[in-house]
Amino acid sequence: MHIIKVKGKAKIPDYIQLRDSNFVLVAYFRADRPLKNLDKYGLEGKEEPLRQLIDTMPYGKLQKLEL
Repeated sequence: MHIIKVKGKAKIPDYIQLRDSNFVLVAYFRADRPLKNLDKYGLEGKEEPLRQLIDTMPYGKLQKLEL
C-alpha cells in the first residue's frame, strides 16, 4: 500500500490518499480529522504510527506505507 499527502488550497483542506499496489485509490480522507475505520484498510491498531507519519511526511511525495 502507498500513501500520499495532498496540499489543500484556500478553503480546501489537506487530504491523504491510500493506494494499493496497483496505485488504485483505496481511501481518501482529511489529514486533520481523527483516523477512523482503519480496519477497512487493514490498518487497525496503527492509528498512532499513521498519525505521526501523516504529520511528518512532505506534500506530494508518494511513499510506500510500512507500519
